[in-house]
Amino acid sequence: MGVQKVAILGQGYVGLAVAMRAVEVGFDVVGVDVDEDKVKKLAAGQSHVEDVTEERLQAALASGRYTPTTVIADAASFDYAVISVPTPLSEGMPDLSYIEDAARGVGRCLEVGATVILESTTYPGTTEELVGPLLEEASGLVAGQDFHLGYSPERIDPGNAHWQFQNTPKVVSGIDQESLVKVQGFFDRLVEKTVAVSSPKEAELAKLLENTFRHVNIALVNELAMFANDLGIDVWEAIDAASTKPFGYMRFTPGPGVGGHCLPIDPSYLSWQVRRSLGHSFRFVELANDVNEHMPDYVVRRLVVALNRRSKPMKGSSVLLLGLSYKKNTGDARESPSHVLVRQLQNLGADVRAADPHVVDVHAPPAIPRVELTPDELAAADAVVLVVDHDEFDLDAVVAHSRYVFDCRRVLPAADHVEHL
Repeated sequence: MGVQKVAILGQGYVGLAVAMRAVEVGFDVVGVDVDEDKVKKLAAGQSHVEDVTEERLQAALASGRYTPTTVIADAASFDYAVISVPTPLSEGMPDLSYIEDAARGVGRCLEVGATVILESTTYPGTTEELVGPLLEEASGLVAGQDFHLGYSPERIDPGNAHWQFQNTPKVVSGIDQESLVKVQGFFDRLVEKTVAVSSPKEAELAKLLENTFRHVNIALVNELAMFANDLGIDVWEAIDAASTKPFGYMRFTPGPGVGGHCLPIDPSYLSWQVRRSLGHSFRFVELANDVNEHMPDYVVRRLVVALNRRSKPMKGSSVLLLGLSYKKNTGDARESPSHVLVRQLQNLGADVRAADPHVVDVHAPPAIPRVELTPDELAAADAVVLVVDHDEFDLDAVVAHSRYVFDCRRVLPAADHVEHL
């Protein structure tokens, strides 16, 4: 058997990581993306994903076995196709248009014996009820008879230096036993451990369960933080104390809101499917959505109160936000609570500036000046809001030069001018 060809649709945080690893283990990889600018930069060796270094990308290009393109026909005669495209919400409803377009494109290139794997997070049933029929329609082939089909949810955690694509266990599934063997065999070459489940529906639900678990527990501590503050209790000290229990407890901490693709979006796919198929509301998800979506509102309310105590109205005050991404040490600003914070603070008349060493301007909230974190910028602000605790931030300088800090992550020591969420 010669070198096998892999088509990977979507070259974002997930698809690019899979592409790099596939090249490194010996596959020929065609990375397909609809974003022409992204593809041009990839072809020039410029990585837009922090977890994929430019050295690694350039090595893949130099091998001659990685080709970024916007043309799906370049992936013709593939042995494996991996669909890793976005699955956003549109007016509260799952938007599967990217999956549908990708499936049709893959179907036009699909040949007998090939394997198609969906990675995009979605509701249970998508692989078998949506992707399979689209592939069959576009190719004239039959799933399970002429080609193999399966689902393997992504578990990429941007900015995580320890758990990366290669050493994170990969859940795999197939629509039949032969498909499972093909899907598992492919990922066995890419990652250290695969975990097989009986069908794509279980794999699809497993991904949503992972994210819903986090979403609900973060909502719990977020709501607890609000009540604890009103009661005059240090919620962070209580969390630290509870975290000493070696069983029956898992640590979650409050924050200014949730972001990224996983928490603000993925649980809603499950809630939507339950309501559509069973006519029931998924109350835990809907309650968690309500709590987490309103955390930026709570941050703004706390900030207004803090400024009032200092005889400063919000209108005309200078507010410096530290961090625009949704999580530490990453440039991923998708669904970041910072977008809401900026909008609400500006609507109240504040002069808002932001510092973030990771987020590029195109992904930052519009109409907000970007600044470096310097002593002068800190001293000039009436309020500094630590939204994300990037390692690059000089926390000692934040404490030393700021007049007032609202610390949403409890990384700064308590002081008269430092307040914790």
